[in-house]
Amino acid sequence: MPDIADTAPDFTLPRDGGETLTLSALRPKNVVLYFYPRDDTPGCTKEAIAFTGLGAEFEAANTQVIGVSKDTAAKHDKFIAKHELGVALVSDAESDVCENYGVWVEKNMYGKKSMGIERATFLIDGDGKIVQIWRKVKVPGHAEAVLEAAQAL
Repeated sequence: MPDIADTAPDFTLPRDGGETLTLSALRPKNVVLYFYPRDDTPGCTKEAIAFTGLGAEFEAANTQVIGVSKDTAAKHDKFIAKHELGVALVSDAESDVCENYGVWVEKNMYGKKSMGIERATFLIDGDGKIVQIWRKVKVPGHAEAVLEAAQAL
């Protein structure tokens, strides 16, 4: 599991729009890599809309926002269209990026255990180093806190 000051584990994943995205190719931009459980669920939708709403501010801070889930790229396209999202969404359906970042965890809901994505965000600087990590994210105010950290880089 990566920690602050580690180089962010690199990946190339399918993204919305039928393209692929390689993390290391985004340098020297800063990157907000946020992991979320599932497209079009209430918390995930609120989080994506919050990041989208701050898009111009992230852009001004030289920061690209990328959402990661195990949903397919086709499902991401529908999610983006439905909510007019302005963030890149990548699909970890066939990969182990969630495992590499330590966010694929056992969850316990109503006594039923299952594996799923823990909502977490990694702020990565232009050199590819992790500078801040938020785990077990609560959505209200989160995008604003991440923006503040990105602006401080």
